[in-house]
Amino acid sequence: MSPLSVRIKRPFIWISRFRKRRGYGVHSPFAFDLITDVIYEKSSYYAYAPLRRERREKRLPGNDKTDRLLFRLVNKTRPGLIVEVGEPSASTLYLQAAKPSAEYLFAHNLSELFLEPDVPVDFLYLNNYRDVELTRKAFRVCAGRTAPRSLFVVNGIGYSKEMRRLWKEMRSDERVGVTFDLYDAGLLFFDKTKVKQHYIVNF
Repeated sequence: MSPLSVRIKRPFIWISRFRKRRGYGVHSPFAFDLITDVIYEKSSYYAYAPLRRERREKRLPGNDKTDRLLFRLVNKTRPGLIVEVGEPSASTLYLQAAKPSAEYLFAHNLSELFLEPDVPVDFLYLNNYRDVELTRKAFRVCAGRTAPRSLFVVNGIGYSKEMRRLWKEMRSDERVGVTFDLYDAGLLFFDKTKVKQHYIVNF
């Protein structure tokens, strides 16, 4: 799906998910806190303005809303290793700025996905919804390297039939626990001490 098609569909998506906003009806403390304190968090972080300027100066593609969510998710989970697989974009700036001390690895394709032995993938951003097979293979590689704290973020899960099918596969993986469908992105948590449950959020 093209960016224009996504923009055209946006009002209809928002209406269809109207009742799924701001944690209404969510009883899990973990899910409610994530939705209200991270996904819907509106504070203007100190880094947002300089990051936006840098993005414009470098003419990097990206989506402010999604990139800021990535920043907040990294800031919340404090990963030791951040892996990004896909197309170069402004997302890289936000991922690294949220925790500069984290090790960061970018891979444009699988041949560049070099993971150190015995080091878990704490945070994975799959950032190429147009290449569904790359997204699937990168997920499979990294899903074998998770820890209970791991979080995978998948871009564009609602943008095509193929991505919606892949998102369903990922959610069904036995290693995956709680999941969140934000339409523009999907969140996969791997903490199996929490009951496996799926949430739709009007992001």
